[in-house]
Amino acid sequence: MKKKVLIVEDEMIIALLIERMVANLGHEVIGKVSSGEEAVTMALESEPDLILMDIRLQGELDGVEAMIKIRENKNIPVIYISGNTDAVHREKIEQTDYIEFLSKPITISELDRSFKCAC
Repeated sequence: MKKKVLIVEDEMIIALLIERMVANLGHEVIGKVSSGEEAVTMALESEPDLILMDIRLQGELDGVEAMIKIRENKNIPVIYISGNTDAVHREKIEQTDYIEFLSKPITISELDRSFKCAC
């Protein structure tokens, strides 16, 4: 089933790569934002089927804090994609219910597997 996907990534080149992978998997990217605040606004306004969320972002909110705010209003599934795999970040993401944590750089096959878990 085709999903509407929100990409939250502060590095535009990576956001574009992820967008291409999502499109190649047959899904639709409904937006790309680079801050936690934009992620909250966009998620609540556009109600995506899935959020691909980086952890370190521009702005005051990181990806986990943004997901906590989003979940106060909507139960949107999330796949975290981050280069930060240390224990502090791993512990922090455990505060939210998530589908999978993918470590950068990601492959299209990893993303495809995560999308299948999200169904």
